[in-house]
Amino acid sequence: MPHLTRAMLTAGLALCAAQALAASPTPVLDRIRDTGTVRLAYRETSVPFSYVDGGKPVGYSIDLCAHLVDAIKVATKRPDMKVQYVAVTPATRIAAITEGRADVECGSTNNTRERREKVAFTIPHYIASSRMLVKTNSGIQRWEDLNNKTVVSTRGSTNGGQIRAMADARVLKINVIEAKDHAEAFGMVAAGKADAFAMDDVLLYGFRATSPNPADYAVVGSNLAVAPYAIMLGKDDAEFKKVIDLAMARTILDGDAEKLYRKWFLQPIPPNGVKLDIPMSFLLRDSFKFPTDKVAD
Repeated sequence: MPHLTRAMLTAGLALCAAQALAASPTPVLDRIRDTGTVRLAYRETSVPFSYVDGGKPVGYSIDLCAHLVDAIKVATKRPDMKVQYVAVTPATRIAAITEGRADVECGSTNNTRERREKVAFTIPHYIASSRMLVKTNSGIQRWEDLNNKTVVSTRGSTNGGQIRAMADARVLKINVIEAKDHAEAFGMVAAGKADAFAMDDVLLYGFRATSPNPADYAVVGSNLAVAPYAIMLGKDDAEFKKVIDLAMARTILDGDAEKLYRKWFLQPIPPNGVKLDIPMSFLLRDSFKFPTDKVAD
């Protein structure tokens, strides 16, 4: 994006932010202001987006949410605002938002049409591809190699449904089972209880990189689907969403999101100093040029 265009867009966002913050408090902002606490949902095993290290949540999404928290502090005029972390799994993350137990979810959640019927999403911060992790010596390279084999995915994710649809379309006999979370699914492949773990590629690379013997595993299979990850929030609070959207857009346009991407995907990360070495995709780089919460279904 030309420098002048970026500067103009940033100035426009600043004006919109001022208008948004001058508006009447919304239910979520009202509650945060009154309690002095914002509740962030996090994941325990979604490396490098949201996971636990040293007893506290860390990751790319967690760092992005720190920028959103700063915007919420301004909107609520609570510079002393505290952060309360709420642990969620793929199966419980949506309910945590819809039932009001968390204000935003800082994880690795795919923005889909079905989910938008229940919740809202801000601007995507990552674009993943749906693939599978297998043992290197399994002989599995293509989806067709899963015929008469067992595939595990995570309860509450979209990947299990994608595998079933693919199996039906290609007339394959695949036993699809579900684990309670990503760590359990990976453990089932490691223990030989499943032949493959179907999930978004970046999460699979994270498990491979942080395993005791990364060379024992491979991420294979053609891309089944594209998954735009975005921070999730409540559906029916337009003013709160405006604050979040503007804060995310500024984080992207100011270059902070790209710096955080380099930190978590191109540099050593905790707990073991592993480097994922995943360059930013052209899809994500292009989307960062013109930030929007609209995604293709």
